[in-house]
Amino acid sequence: MTVIKLGSRASKLAVAQTEIVLKALKEQHPDIDFEIVTTTTLGDNVQEKALYAFGGKPVWTAELESLLSNDSVHMIVHSLKDVPTSLPEQFTIGAILNRADPRDALVVRSDLPYKSIAELPDHSVVGTSSIRRSSQLKRKFPNLEFKVVRGNINTRLAKLDDPQEGYTCIILAAAGLLRLDFGPRITQYFSSPDLLYAVGQGAIGVELKKNDTATQALLDKVIDIPVAYTCTAERSLMKKLEGGCSVPLGVESKLSPEGQLTIEACVVSVDGSESASASLTGSIKSYEDAEAFGVKLADVLVSKGAATILDKIVYDKVKQ
Repeated sequence: MTVIKLGSRASKLAVAQTEIVLKALKEQHPDIDFEIVTTTTLGDNVQEKALYAFGGKPVWTAELESLLSNDSVHMIVHSLKDVPTSLPEQFTIGAILNRADPRDALVVRSDLPYKSIAELPDHSVVGTSSIRRSSQLKRKFPNLEFKVVRGNINTRLAKLDDPQEGYTCIILAAAGLLRLDFGPRITQYFSSPDLLYAVGQGAIGVELKKNDTATQALLDKVIDIPVAYTCTAERSLMKKLEGGCSVPLGVESKLSPEGQLTIEACVVSVDGSESASASLTGSIKSYEDAEAFGVKLADVLVSKGAATILDKIVYDKVKQ
């Protein structure tokens, strides 16, 4: 009997997410055996650089895609927010499912009393490796300082709680904290207007070969359609804006039971001094509707100045 293999990064969070997919597949296909194959990626192995310094390289996906290319695995499981919007020609996202809370979360050092980012004293050090997070928060909290923090969730929490590291707090995706049972460490959940979350954040994406119809048939039964439509629209928005380069785009999305999708989106300059924001509502009944929605919202953002901000960010990256 063929064993269907799921590729995953080796981190605890990645494995936990892959186990969610495995469980969903097993429930739908109880007569099939599934197993998880793990590996490390560039993003795991290079911890001293901020993510934006990689210039949009697929830091979390390339090594896993090598396993898919040589048939070591049938599919690979990702945090959807880590998946580039343009994949190698032979691959596709075959399923999007199980979106946990997509918001960002503040975690304050365990020996400090603060209950929100607004309470932090001047010059408090906020740890984040995300330019999206730091640029948005600089707009409202110019009194704070931002410092890169890398590593898996356990590593980042350990760095936070070590006073020698100098962090007052860190910002992480709520979904990762909740999936690893670190919910009690969450001090505050962020939402608009303070901080919009990353495209695809909280959702799980499964990548496979485009021509692998047998594996796609297995995945078709575990897709969460409302989540898939919402994330497809978010990814379409990002793809239209980025033109091959990673961009600090924040979104906040809501899909009603009737299929009405609203996405609020913003692009902010690295120093927080310039921003472009837009919101759009539309009816989503198909993947095609979702793709078109994202493109339309991108056009609205560009009309409000997003292109100028993004061009400056790209120019600064080139100079580096």
